[in-house]
Amino acid sequence: MGTRIETAQTLSDLFQPVQLGAYQLANRIVMAPLTRSRADEHGIPGALIAEHYAQRASAGLIISEGVNISPSARGYALTPGIYDDAQIEGWRKVTEGVHARGGRIFPQLWHVGRISHCSLQPGGVLPVAPSAIRPEATSYTASGFQPCPTPRVLGTAEIPQIVDQYRRAAQNALAAGFDGVEIHAANGYLIEQFLRDSTNRRTDAYGGSRENRARFLLEVVEAVAGVCGGARTGIRLSPGSPVNGAALDSDPDATYGYVVEQLNAFDLAYIHTIEGVTQGPRELADGVNFQHLRRSFKGLYMANNGYDRELALNARQHDLADLISFGRLYIANPDLVERLRIGARLNVPDRATFFGGGAAGYNDYPALTPA
Repeated sequence: MGTRIETAQTLSDLFQPVQLGAYQLANRIVMAPLTRSRADEHGIPGALIAEHYAQRASAGLIISEGVNISPSARGYALTPGIYDDAQIEGWRKVTEGVHARGGRIFPQLWHVGRISHCSLQPGGVLPVAPSAIRPEATSYTASGFQPCPTPRVLGTAEIPQIVDQYRRAAQNALAAGFDGVEIHAANGYLIEQFLRDSTNRRTDAYGGSRENRARFLLEVVEAVAGVCGGARTGIRLSPGSPVNGAALDSDPDATYGYVVEQLNAFDLAYIHTIEGVTQGPRELADGVNFQHLRRSFKGLYMANNGYDRELALNARQHDLADLISFGRLYIANPDLVERLRIGARLNVPDRATFFGGGAAGYNDYPALTPA
């Protein structure tokens, strides 16, 4: 066992400290966002969620599950928000628990757009989107997964209001003790719905050209970085993932390349890129070059999707990514950093407990014993 530890440490800096924006992280391993639907009906994170993240504080950085920026941003039942005082107080207990164990944590600011259901919207209204295109997708409701309806088109005058919701969410995140924030611009949710020409048919200043389709994303980044500073702001992108009914952009390399070049003006801490299909194959879609995006970006490049120990060590050995984020492996392995470091066996997650419920399949996975 000692030889395996020495080999991992000798060949890779994956387990060594790294500077990320304003912070020195303990290692290059990141806990990726994972929706688990454990908040209460008011979107307040409780003791269960606080314990969950505290258990995983050995990660260099934790990125929380998606956090709704407003009541209408919600697309999944029992997901937490960060738009009222009770939610802020709930998150403060989460950040205190992570900090007490030496960790860093960002929330992922989230608006689902059309990936929602009327039963989750205030007053039972339709969810909103850049265009009235019904997604071939489902939303997790109190009655289980339900098909998403055709959304209502956002009026041009409404868009600055949503940008302001992102700004207030960033302010609330800092008030709750978070170390920074990640903007969720991936997986076919609202920001990406504006960005892709497959989901944006607008003819106003937010549609048509690549520059217009990227306008909403860049306005959100400007608002959030204006609150947190670029060194405490990251963004998640998924150029090659068609999940949530969002077909790929007709020219993803050019569209996301343009976005990354524009992001450099904000001096962001990182881009968090889903390589391949979210929770699916890592094979690159035609027209997507992740290393081109990495070379174009001035900050750190965080890679995600299907990484295991071997892939992560290889990525650092060949300088393919600065940080590696792990999602599914963190579900069942609270001490994932140590398990990866020594090459230990991993716990197997219980899929039946992924969404909703209590501590079972959430906080009861065992850590390694001293032996």
